[in-house]
Formats: sequence, structure tokens, C-alpha cells
Amino acid sequence: MSTRRTVSLVTLGCARNEVDSEELAARMEDAGWDLTESADGADVVVVNTCGFIDAAKKDSIDTLLAAHDSGAKVVAAGCMAERYGAELAAALPEADAVISFDDYAAIGERLDDVVEGRARQAHTPRDRRTLLPISPVERTAAAPQVSIPGHGDLPEGVAPVTGPRVLRRRLGGGPVAPLKLASGCDRRCTFCAIPAFRGAYVSRPPAEVLEEARWLAGHDVRELVLVSENSTSYGKDLGDLRALEKLLPQLAAVEGVERVRVSYLQPAETRPGLIEVIASTPGIAPYFDLSFQHASGSVLRSMRRFGDRERFLELLDQVRRLAPDAGVRSNFIVGFPGETEDDLNELIEFLSAARLDAIGVFGYSDEDGTEAAGLDGKLDPDEVGRRVEEVSALAEELTAQRAEDRVGSEIRVLLEDKADGGDASRGDAGAATPVSAFEGRAAHQAPEVDGTVLVRGEGLALGEIVTATVVGSDGVDLIADAP
Repeated sequence: MSTRRTVSLVTLGCARNEVDSEELAARMEDAGWDLTESADGADVVVVNTCGFIDAAKKDSIDTLLAAHDSGAKVVAAGCMAERYGAELAAALPEADAVISFDDYAAIGERLDDVVEGRARQAHTPRDRRTLLPISPVERTAAAPQVSIPGHGDLPEGVAPVTGPRVLRRRLGGGPVAPLKLASGCDRRCTFCAIPAFRGAYVSRPPAEVLEEARWLAGHDVRELVLVSENSTSYGKDLGDLRALEKLLPQLAAVEGVERVRVSYLQPAETRPGLIEVIASTPGIAPYFDLSFQHASGSVLRSMRRFGDRERFLELLDQVRRLAPDAGVRSNFIVGFPGETEDDLNELIEFLSAARLDAIGVFGYSDEDGTEAAGLDGKLDPDEVGRRVEEVSALAEELTAQRAEDRVGSEIRVLLEDKADGGDASRGDAGAATPVSAFEGRAAHQAPEVDGTVLVRGEGLALGEIVTATVVGSDGVDLIADAP
């Protein structure tokens, strides 16, 4: 092309989508497109959509419509686009193209088609779990192979993995970045549609993950957040169930990386060896993002998950024996089909005993294509709302208490932003000392979801990790003073 064209990229949803967007951004630039932050004046707006729950789908639709109003051509990518394909294209004529994960390797060509008015039929969605055999041996022997530039050979239907040997362009900057361990999920939770459009679980080779970690460290990243649909499954398709335990110390040893955080651990797969590595390895945040989802054994069986209140409390005891101040967060679904008042009380008793740092509470709603959508025992939406309100109020109280319990403790905080107002003061009245104030996160706090720490001190700088003493709390947020 004689003239470079401009594209604006909007990312919705989870950290896995953030990584995908950074790969797309690099591929776009490599194909001759200039990225611009604003949709105004851009030739094309690409919206990396989320298709997880109804609220996320609505947000995706609203964003696509807003992009159309800017006057630019609009391309729907990401999970919602993959999940609905031609159906979304028919329902949303404002989108000039709806693309699949399989289009990512040729994103430059797809954008050229849009600008030049070359119509491309949207894909018909397939259950991506059927595109790969589940057995690692079968994958190697039987999966059809296709060549994807920059990737080598990958089984057909697998979304391109990320990494510096492909391309990745940082979009947000800052000292924290997600690093993808794997794509897809082999679990069959009855409430979740993600495996159907993300596909079977495929781990990235450890050497590739380490190389990308070095690349990120070279771009001023100090904390790596390991993301996947299920991090405790990492390595099982590589024939090594201890792959994550081995990889974590190597990541922590990467020059320039000061903290590594693991997200999304399945309780049933969180083995003692993995707990020990996370809880006691220098440079690994003693942080456990455990996907409990409920605490009633009968509800968990209906979800096709494992565990119950007693087993989960035993797991937390294992964690805290090794790391008493470890951070623990989890999400819970309230109002699942067949949930009784006894089941709800079981959850409430668990939450009261678990001492979690962060709790997400979601009301159940049917998701297209999931087994739970066909279950009997559906609760009235008003009753689901009542239960969500009750559990959410308890969660807010419990997590605020957990934060208050940290007052007086010493924490290590990554400084990420200058606090509003820029400066603060501390000391007795009439003898206050002006200090800098920064917003950051301690080891028990993940980005965006677990609260923050306001750190006051002298000589502080963005991107560094400092030791501070907690002097106060406000809900889940902390106030701390650095020497």
C-alpha cells in the first residue's frame, strides 16, 4: 500500500484478551497499519469482544455500535465474534466484518478487505473442543496440521499462541503485564461455554513462555501475571503434571522481573507441590486465585466440579500453614439450578470461615449452549437477586475485616500510579512531613480486582517495589507508610 492506513483497537473482557490484542496490534503494524488510540479519524476500528456472560455481550454490542457511529469501518473479533460468527454478522449489520480466531494470522489482509469493500462471509461457529482430540498422544498423532506464519505447525482450529517469536506490541505500558500460559480448557463445567469457543487445552512450551517473559522484562515489566482458562492444567498435554511447579522458579529468576503471580487455580488440581512453590518461592507472589464457585457439595456436583466446604477449608489450611499472610480470592455463583436454602447456608458458613481477601459474587443465568441451561430446579430471578444481595453484603463485610486484620503488618508494594493529589503528609499535627503518595498493590492483590494500597513515603518512584507498614484500611484497600 502506498499510504499507511489507521486502525483503532478496543479490548474488552479478561487479561487473555489483552494478550490477544497485543498480538493483533503487532500483526497489524507488521502489515502496514498504524495504530491510533481514538476511533475518530481511524479507517477501521477492531473490537476484541468478550462473550462470557450477558453483561459482557451487551458491552461488546454497545462498543461495536459506538465504533460504527464514529464513521470508521468496524470489525468484530474476539470471543463473542468467535462464538456467534455468522449469527452475529446477520444481527449486527453495523459490523463490516466478523472474524474468527483463525483470521488472526492474516489480520492485515482482513482489514484490507474491509477498507476495499471486499465482502467476506462470516464463519459458522464450531465447537472447538471437537477440533482436537483430548488425549495428548492423539493430538500429536492425529490432529491435522496447518502452517501458521511465525508459529510453525499447529493443529487446525487452535487460536495462534502469543510470544515474541510471533509478534507482540505492548499497548498499555506500565510495570505489570499478563503472560499467557495456555489456550482453551478441557473441563466440562455445566455453567461455562468458554471451552466450546476457546477450544481444548493447549499449553505453551515452557521455553516459549520464558522467552516472552524476558521480552516483557526488557519492556520495563516488573510483575508478570500468568493467565489461562485453568493454570493448574498447565503441562498436562505436554506430559508433565508438574510443569507449572518447575516453570515458576525459572520465571522468578528472569532478570528484571520482581514478582510473578498465578491466576485461576482449580481447587481440585491444586497439588501440595504447587502450593509449596507458590507459597515459598522468592519472587512468586503468595497469592491463590482459587476457583471455588460454591461450597455445597451437591451444587458443585451439579456444576460438574469437585470439593465441598470441608475440603476447601482444608486446602486453605494447607496454604496458610506455609504462608500465613497469603492472599486468597475466589468467585462464587449464587442461585444455581437446584440450590436450596441449606446449600446457600453452606456457602455462607464457608465464606465466614475462609478469611478470603477478595470475593466475587455472581447470580446464575442461563448461558447459550451450556448443560446448566437445561437443568431443572431453576430459581425465580427475583430470588436469585435476593441471594446475590445477601451474599454480596456478607462478602463486603468479610473482605473489609480481612483488610483490617492486615493493619500493622509489613507488605511489599509495587508502585503503579501517582496517587490523586500527588502528595500527602504524615506525622503529628503541626509537624507533618510532606511525602509522595503512590497507588500500588501488595502481593495479595491482583490487578483491577483485589483492591489497592495507598503508599506514602519519601523518595518513591513508579515501577519499584517498596516495603511498607499498613497503617489503615478502607474496605479492601489499604493505607501504608514506607520508611
